[in-house]
Amino acid sequence: MKYSLIVAGNIGVGKSTLVGLLSQRLGWQPFYEPEAENPYLTDFYQDMRAWSFQSQVFFLSRRLRAHRLLLDHPTSAIQDRSVYEDAEIFAANLYHQALMSERDYQTYGELYQVLMEFLPPPNLVIYLRASVSTLQARIGQRGRAYERSISAEYLERLNGLYEAWISKFALCPVLSVPADNLNFVAQPAHLDLIVCKIQEKLTGKEEVIFLPEEIGQ
Repeated sequence: MKYSLIVAGNIGVGKSTLVGLLSQRLGWQPFYEPEAENPYLTDFYQDMRAWSFQSQVFFLSRRLRAHRLLLDHPTSAIQDRSVYEDAEIFAANLYHQALMSERDYQTYGELYQVLMEFLPPPNLVIYLRASVSTLQARIGQRGRAYERSISAEYLERLNGLYEAWISKFALCPVLSVPADNLNFVAQPAHLDLIVCKIQEKLTGKEEVIFLPEEIGQ
């Protein structure tokens, strides 16, 4: 059986790390975030309101292509971040921060909705949920200079958008992972637990949760 999975979650939550670990453990093909440089970024950072629409459409096109590659891969594959997050989280955040106009946001939203009608969903979304304090700690640990300016308020806004999105997401099953309490890098047993829950979800078990006793709480 071939599966297509997506790992979703806020900045610093551990998406890329989990994709790598799962691909090694299960022999699945990993797909990471597209590396193509956004040609609008320079203009965007100079005038975010003027260039947010063009920048987000570029990101959307790249994420759509990555999603298509994920679905078309001949073997099971797992992707770091989804096309859904581009629209539901990051474009929405620009709009809520008045960095994308009402007209542009509506046009972007219509484009996204039409594309979703033609794009099959994956078999499973793995949603990594973490508090802002955990996100900040992990962002600090990886030491990326361009992430130093990310504020707690920004992460909190994104967390709110993520929770709103995942609460109504119904295109495919969702496995919510309590990333505050699971250190799947340092503790192999936590990775084993996640793998077990994924397999349960993929085989059709409806209610799959992480019990406190399973994660040592």
